Amino acid sequence: MLRRRKNKTPPLPPLCPLTTCMRLLGGAWTANIVWRLSGDPRRFSELRSDIPRISAKVLSAKLRALEENGVLTRHAVASSPPSVEYALTALGQELLPVIETIVQVGMKLQRMQDATPRAAPGAPRRPRAPAMNRT
Repeated sequence: MLRRRKNKTPPLPPLCPLTTCMRLLGGAWTANIVWRLSGDPRRFSELRSDIPRISAKVLSAKLRALEENGVLTRHAVASSPPSVEYALTALGQELLPVIETIVQVGMKLQRMQDATPRAAPGAPRRPRAPAMNRT
């Protein structure tokens, strides 16, 4: 039987800051929304066209959650028809280098996947290893 090794990483505070940050950024569309707001304030309809696969309902919920968490501000513009602009707060701006780093790692992973030879379409697949019983 193998002996359990001691973890040498420094202990995290009781409320893990990594978990807190990832809970904020971990949503399916959150990083995309923050990224799209990195240039200038955007209106709801502009964000919908920037991120075409997101539904209006999900975008609305994500914007509301990001506002509640202090990542962005919602500013009503007095115009006809009335409109709302969303902009990043200082906290939202602090998230940008993190997202940029994630994008760089993602691009590296894509290049690695592109460099890996793939089987030609219609070629027989390699057999999978049989599943082990876990009883």
